[in-house]
Amino acid sequence: MRRKSSVALLVLIGLAAGGVVAVSAFLKHGVSARKAPWAVEAFVARRLRHLSIPRAAGKMKNPVPLTAEVLAGGMAHFADHCAACHANEGSGGTEMGRGLYPKVPDMRLAGTQDLSDGELFYIIENGVRFTGMPAWGTGDREHEQASWHLVHFIRHLPRLTVEEVGEMERMNPRSPGELREEMKEERFLQGEEVSEPPPTHKH
Repeated sequence: MRRKSSVALLVLIGLAAGGVVAVSAFLKHGVSARKAPWAVEAFVARRLRHLSIPRAAGKMKNPVPLTAEVLAGGMAHFADHCAACHANEGSGGTEMGRGLYPKVPDMRLAGTQDLSDGELFYIIENGVRFTGMPAWGTGDREHEQASWHLVHFIRHLPRLTVEEVGEMERMNPRSPGELREEMKEERFLQGEEVSEPPPTHKH
C-alpha cells in the first residue's frame, strides 16, 4: 500500500513539474500560431483526436464501392471545399494551412493514411476541436455519401498524378479578383476594348 502511495506521489510530482515547465514555456515564448508544436504536444494532440472518435465510428467500413466516378466526385469535392486549407495534393502547404495551429497535416503521410475509413469519415463529419478542422456533417444521407467519396479520394492522395492536380486547379474556387481578371481576359480575346490588356497568369 505504501509503495502504491509512493508511486502515485511521484506521478503527481511529475505532472506538476511538467505543468510548471509548460506554463514557463508559454510565458517565455507566448502562444503564437507560428511556432511548431513540441513533440509532446503533437503526441497528446494525436491521442486526444483518437480518443475523441467513438470506437463504433472508427470501426465503420466505407459503404460506397470505389469506382472511377466516385473517385472523380471525391476529387471535385476536395478541390472545391478542402483544397483552400489542405492544398490540391493534400500537403497542407497553403497560406491558410500554414497559418493554422496546429498546422494542417500532410494527408499523404501515415498520420492520416493510417486512420481507418470510419475515423476519416467521423473527422470530416464532426471536425476536430481546438483545430481549424470544421464539422461538415449535416445529418443528410446525400451529404454523408459525399463524405465517403472524400474518404476514397483521401486514400488516393499519395498516388495523385500531375495531370489530376492540374485538373483540380481548374476546379478550385476563384477569388473575386481572379474572376475579374478572367472576365477582362475574355473580353480582350473577344476584341472588346478594356482599360488595359489583362496580364497572363496561371492558376
